Amino acid sequence: MSDEALAHAATRQTLTATTFVEIVDTLVSDFDVIEVLTVLTSRCVELLDSAAAGILLADEEGHLRVIGASTEQVQLLELFQIQNDQGPCLDCYHTGVVVAQADLRATSPWPEFAAESVAAGFPSVCAVPLRLKSVILGCLNLFMSEAVELSEADLALAQALADVASIAMIQDQASRDAAIREGHLQHALTSRIAIEQAKGMIAERGRVDMNEAFARLRAFARNNNRGLTEVAQALVDGSLTVDLVAPRRSSPPPPRP
Repeated sequence: MSDEALAHAATRQTLTATTFVEIVDTLVSDFDVIEVLTVLTSRCVELLDSAAAGILLADEEGHLRVIGASTEQVQLLELFQIQNDQGPCLDCYHTGVVVAQADLRATSPWPEFAAESVAAGFPSVCAVPLRLKSVILGCLNLFMSEAVELSEADLALAQALADVASIAMIQDQASRDAAIREGHLQHALTSRIAIEQAKGMIAERGRVDMNEAFARLRAFARNNNRGLTEVAQALVDGSLTVDLVAPRRSSPPPPRP
């Protein structure tokens, strides 16, 4: 193995350990479910051969909802699956097993979704269940920019990350009330609504796109040792000003005559 390959392997091993610590740490500190799922999606992109990732969770009636995505484009793809009732995530949630297709350009069981995903630049997809024993909470969707099949090692790591995140969510719900299964989505859904509103406020005020708006929101929360949802809610209710989180970009000076 070359020195470069050894260095890459060492970096991946360190990042993997750090990721597990970040997620497990939520079990003993103030829990922010959106932050946990954000860590999960971003680390999957860094650790695995995926270009983007998304998270869907089921509500108490078994309906999947988009909770997290590494990009706005992926969030739209996840919504497309739900609205059209087809896609790997739905199959993954109903079966509780990994569902993958290495090349969506070939014959696909989800033709409409396949066309949308390929058009977005993701010809390969893999859905991994978020589960705790027999309870399926939702799924993690991995999108690849090339028609490739994830290795067994990558799939095992993705499932391990999903399992740890699932334990964190169940633990959070157990601490809120005794009904572990019922309502485990509600806190996440409420948090997501506040974050989407805050992103829109930052995007408009700071004149940036939604991805940059989320990056600024998260950076402010981390730099000030505050929860992501807490900061978003403070922006929405007005107790925190948008200018403090994302100052408006100044207009360029007029050209000199």
